[in-house]
Amino acid sequence: MASLHLSFCQLAGNRPPSHRSRCLPVRCADDRQALFNRIAPVYDNVRPISLHLNDLLSLGQHRVWKRMAVSWSGAKVGDNVLDLCCGSGDLAFVMSEKVGPAGKVTGLDFSNEQLLIASSRQHSRPKACYKNIKWVEGDALNLPFSDSYFDAITIGYGLRNVVDKQKAMKEMYRVLQPGSKVSVLDFNKSTNPFTASFQEWMIDTVVVPAATGFGLAKEYRYLNSSIQEFLTGKELEKLALETGFSNARYFEVGGGLMGNLVAT
Repeated sequence: MASLHLSFCQLAGNRPPSHRSRCLPVRCADDRQALFNRIAPVYDNVRPISLHLNDLLSLGQHRVWKRMAVSWSGAKVGDNVLDLCCGSGDLAFVMSEKVGPAGKVTGLDFSNEQLLIASSRQHSRPKACYKNIKWVEGDALNLPFSDSYFDAITIGYGLRNVVDKQKAMKEMYRVLQPGSKVSVLDFNKSTNPFTASFQEWMIDTVVVPAATGFGLAKEYRYLNSSIQEFLTGKELEKLALETGFSNARYFEVGGGLMGNLVAT
């Protein structure tokens, strides 16, 4: 259905740490970190593109949802932007194309294995703008950046997995320029009984069996429970307002299976 991403601490690849990207303590559950490190080799790395798990599970629609999320972030040419819980880099690459070679993109995640894949993908791609991406292993609950540092933030399939969602939102608000936007893409916790039932059925009968073919059935069975424990669109809007944002709007996409919070 879509990517699974999250967050951690320390630089991946050969880039030296800067004063803004130092190593900080991890505050995400160890079992979740281990889960994402196990999943990492499957993402965007070991199969031909037609068999990539994300494409298979979403029929390619995850690419559309991610471009929508970047568009909603308001990122523009020359901006300094953050993709939080960046995983293997899907959103960061789209952000890079949006801000161009004159812009800067930071992709932060807690999984070193995911970041190694992201770095490998970056070096294998010819677009000049991709040189503007820096990968940081860090903590979504204690971001290693100064206040008002970024012009836009995206987070795809990460907030649902963060231990303290309120703290994560507060950190995003802190490092975001006043008046700028954060765009949060994730599975939608629908209040519509039919949509919720269909989503659960899809995960149990399509997603998990498909993941079984990659040897990841156990890792994907957590999706339904994580969605059930997540926040509804209205609750996400309320959370954004409670953590400092002045405006928040939630959009359902993908027939109500996915959702995107946009907060300013």
